Amino acid sequence: DKIGFEYAKVHSGAAVANFISHLEGIYHASAIDKCPIVSVILDGENAWEYYPYNGYYFLTELYAALAEHPLIKMTTPSEALKTLQAKKTAIQILPEINAGSWVYGSFSTWIGSPDKNKAWDLLCEAKRDYDTVIKNGTLSAKELVLCERQLAICEGSDWFWWFGDYNASESVSSFDALYRHNLSNLYLLLKLPVPLSLNRPLSHGTNNAATQDGVSGAMRRGQEMPS
Repeated sequence: DKIGFEYAKVHSGAAVANFISHLEGIYHASAIDKCPIVSVILDGENAWEYYPYNGYYFLTELYAALAEHPLIKMTTPSEALKTLQAKKTAIQILPEINAGSWVYGSFSTWIGSPDKNKAWDLLCEAKRDYDTVIKNGTLSAKELVLCERQLAICEGSDWFWWFGDYNASESVSSFDALYRHNLSNLYLLLKLPVPLSLNRPLSHGTNNAATQDGVSGAMRRGQEMPS
């Protein structure tokens, strides 16, 4: 949240110091015999345009501070797991996990409203038809690759992000049409008839999309999200 929305507003040195301070706090709050792993996850392509020079100074200073810090080691999830396994550290299985979204701390930006649910229903129907065709073995190896790639395009989360009456109608209309077009292409690649339901718009948006900090619709942030 801070990288995505806050640090662009302050000097890069102050932002880096704040980030390092958070990591040090996590370390000192952990048990002595444990090595806390902190996952830093954000919508990577959206933040940098709001930073001076596309985040060059912030990122340069951040990586330098991380690399030089005596208590911090940069790693990847797979490398971290290998380290834990090598130390024979007991890995706990979480019985459940909370939604990590910064939008209200829920998945409501992607599912739950009538428009979003209709879009999911169309995708589920397409996936069932896809599975049937794959199981029947009627496609060549090349055709299978094309169908798999097209299904992956249809499964992108950003389609559902935009459907809803809180987004500008022009944006909703564009994403709606493109989503249905991609689903139609999937059916064509599967050599199946395109359902008539894909000819009807899913969502219309509004001409009065709510804004927050100059950003409209689905980009709105939760009011009580923690730092």
